[in-house]
Amino acid sequence: MKDSVIIVSGGMDSITMLYEFKDCIALGISFDYGSNHNAREIPYAKLHCERLGIRHITINLGFIHQYFKSSLLEGSEAVPEGNYNEENMKSTVVPFRNGIMLAIAAGIAESNQLRRVMMANHGGDHTIYPDCRPEFVNAMSAATRTGTFEKVEVWAPYTDISKADIARRGNALGINYAETWSCYKGGEKHCGKCGTCRERKEALHDAGIADTTEYEE
Repeated sequence: MKDSVIIVSGGMDSITMLYEFKDCIALGISFDYGSNHNAREIPYAKLHCERLGIRHITINLGFIHQYFKSSLLEGSEAVPEGNYNEENMKSTVVPFRNGIMLAIAAGIAESNQLRRVMMANHGGDHTIYPDCRPEFVNAMSAATRTGTFEKVEVWAPYTDISKADIARRGNALGINYAETWSCYKGGEKHCGKCGTCRERKEALHDAGIADTTEYEE
């Protein structure tokens, strides 16, 4: 039964979720909030939704770029290089980004008589991003259930697993991860040096998957 909306960025995690749960997804939503890499990742979200016959829409959130503070919104040079950890990646937090996106997606879900909104946060995000943690997911789901007639729920099935676990699932589904985007710098190729590039490399390595990503280095 197709009863779900998925927030699909075009990255490894949301594309894996798109394929794994395609039979229950009625709509894929991408958000363009003016980040360095939106223009690189959103076309992949559209591509994969089209392949699966899932309707895809992109919603512009230009006010985030205008009013919010994050290195993701300040050009590629502002994005830190190095390991994917709290100290290094804290500047990439876009304040309450997932809360804003989930609220919009819940309204769209209710408008289309759908019951769930899916997000692809994972265990490696918890220490860095407050709006990826289990307590946030539970609180947000409680809010959307209470605030909608359809009792729309937030469903985040990857919350407690690693990115390598996600990569293993995607590999079993036949996903070509070269057709996804991770790099926060948003250049022509993945930089290979920022935290998200390094996390991508490590996940694929740990999962035993050949990394066919084109890197600058």
